Amino acid sequence: MNGYSHRGIVWVFVFVASIGISALRADDGMWTFDNPPRKLLKDRYGFEPTQQWLDHIRLSSVRFNDGGSGAFVSPDGLVLTNHHVARGQLQKMSSKQKDYVADGFYARTQKEEIKCTDLELNVLVSTENVTDRVQAALKPEMTPKQALDARKAVAANISKETKEKTGLQADIVPFYQGGEYWLYCYKKYTDVRLVMAPEMKIAFFGGDPDNFTFPRYDIDMTFFRVYENGKPVKSEHYLHWNAKGAADGELVFVSGHPGSTNRLQSFEQIVSQRDYGYPERLKAYQRRLALLKEYSKRGPEQARQAAGQIFGIENGQKASLGEYAGLQDKDLMAKKAAEDKDLRDRVNANPEWKQKYAWAWDSLNVVMDRDRANAKVRGPRRIPRGLYNFAAQLVQAADELKKPNGERLSPYQDANLESTKFRLFSPAPVYTELEEVQLADGLQEAFEKLGADDPFIKIVLDGKAPADVARDLVKGTTLVDPAVRKKLFDGGESALAASTDPMVVLARKLAPMTKEAREWDEKYVAGIRTSANEKIGEARFAVYGKNTYPDATFTLRLSYGPVKGYPMNGTIAPSKTTFYGLFDRAFSFDNKGDFRPPQRYLDNISKLDLSTPLNFVSTCDIIGGNSGSPVVNTKGEYVGLIFDGNIESLPGRFLYSETANRAVAVHSAAIIEVLRKLYDAGDLADELERNAK
Repeated sequence: MNGYSHRGIVWVFVFVASIGISALRADDGMWTFDNPPRKLLKDRYGFEPTQQWLDHIRLSSVRFNDGGSGAFVSPDGLVLTNHHVARGQLQKMSSKQKDYVADGFYARTQKEEIKCTDLELNVLVSTENVTDRVQAALKPEMTPKQALDARKAVAANISKETKEKTGLQADIVPFYQGGEYWLYCYKKYTDVRLVMAPEMKIAFFGGDPDNFTFPRYDIDMTFFRVYENGKPVKSEHYLHWNAKGAADGELVFVSGHPGSTNRLQSFEQIVSQRDYGYPERLKAYQRRLALLKEYSKRGPEQARQAAGQIFGIENGQKASLGEYAGLQDKDLMAKKAAEDKDLRDRVNANPEWKQKYAWAWDSLNVVMDRDRANAKVRGPRRIPRGLYNFAAQLVQAADELKKPNGERLSPYQDANLESTKFRLFSPAPVYTELEEVQLADGLQEAFEKLGADDPFIKIVLDGKAPADVARDLVKGTTLVDPAVRKKLFDGGESALAASTDPMVVLARKLAPMTKEAREWDEKYVAGIRTSANEKIGEARFAVYGKNTYPDATFTLRLSYGPVKGYPMNGTIAPSKTTFYGLFDRAFSFDNKGDFRPPQRYLDNISKLDLSTPLNFVSTCDIIGGNSGSPVVNTKGEYVGLIFDGNIESLPGRFLYSETANRAVAVHSAAIIEVLRKLYDAGDLADELERNAK
């Protein structure tokens, strides 16, 4: 039993079976808007959201397509998200002369607002269950690979038809491991402009040491404005501001786009992540982080260039360590084993279900073993960094666009091609010195893992040193210029075949190997895994019904729970912090390093009401991707801005715990306090509060 006591697993099994595997565990849940937990909310909190309430929250919520969430907060297209969600765009706007990440920005007029380089925002307009149409494309005689192709084709055609009919971005989203398929239609915005961002020192006060902790003292916010046809969009749906925020014990909701969870995976899939996936990921983080920190020592400009990646890796590393620790917890693993056992036992006890579904778990185990073995070669056979990715995309696009829409890879299907080109032709700066350093290290790592006789190494290095190859590729390419990328894309196969750009030449040479590896995966891993997961999803519906929520998929979800502190380090964490706590933490560390707030905070302490709530926690169920999500009360008013979870919540990727899981948010009162008293941004504060109910 993988080192866990048989008695413990039996006890948990009896407990779980007695209630059914469902969402009845406290405030557990990242619920889709078509299936909100109305009964749970009414029974536990006496509140039942109306359809009008749900529609308003949905249409006020925004997805940042480069990762994160946000919300409209005024009728004039004003959107609020986190500084760390906006960081990629702030970095792309920055230069050696002006660092928007570190120094912040405020546009006093709309004319001063700065257009983002390549930011796409999505608003979920409608959803439709298309499971029957997808499953109708599957025939009993199909192999797993044929079934995978059939799913891809019907999904591509539904998306294309919908986009042509509505003009909306149309995505087919599998839920419950493929037990259901939904059509999600988004209004897309690509003219997005920066309005205000604070300094990094307050947006990420406490730095990596305080990351994923509470009590916390961050003003992790950034404002953008959405434009259409050159004018601010008129937001019919936006969240009215409530500067009082939510009281201790008050029910609140989070509407955002959680990236991914693994709560519905089989027990063996989770064990595989514990024993193989996480150790490999953490090793990769360590190597990349060491390289970037060494590069940063070259000078201030190099440090600025690498800062965003360092932030992202340190964030991912700390999150992964917390998730990995959860997988080493005997109680968590016993609960996951019990959940898996309950489902399988119920399937096996019913002859019809057993014949239809039982094979799926064994198939998953086979493909997991196969995938792990292949990963030892597949992983190192990749070339890191953006410039080569541009080349590979261009070569792949020329090949894919010759095919019928339903046979293309997802980025090149008609419904997605516009977004793919938007990113491919982005004028975002490319730091060639950093590109070369990271490319050289990636090729060196590939050489160490694969050896000189590997076909990939022979093609890429051709007997040369990794550093020399990286230098020649980066110095010789013209793909730094987006106009060159666009010309090659528009020129298609003939232009790419004639190109002597070293990145394009290498991409052409590697294309057959890349294609062969993808087709092998589709035939021997992905196809079988998709079919097996789909059957387990169907089994879950057959056994328990649809009284739970699907794993996160970077689609809009609603979570709920009260504002509430929690036991911590032998004491109690409060439900909120204040500006008193911010300055106490700063002065306790002598205002040094990560604990030194921006000078404007130190110079203007007397202007602030130090009792103003700064950050607060709730039991709302969140994960990465929820960053920037609005926190709303039962009236649908904006009371907070999600920016983190506490460190105890990190195992929540696999299992939620009401005792320890907390979502950390910036308090609405703190945002108004600093805008008016520290940033001379009264006009922005007025825009937020002008329409408060």
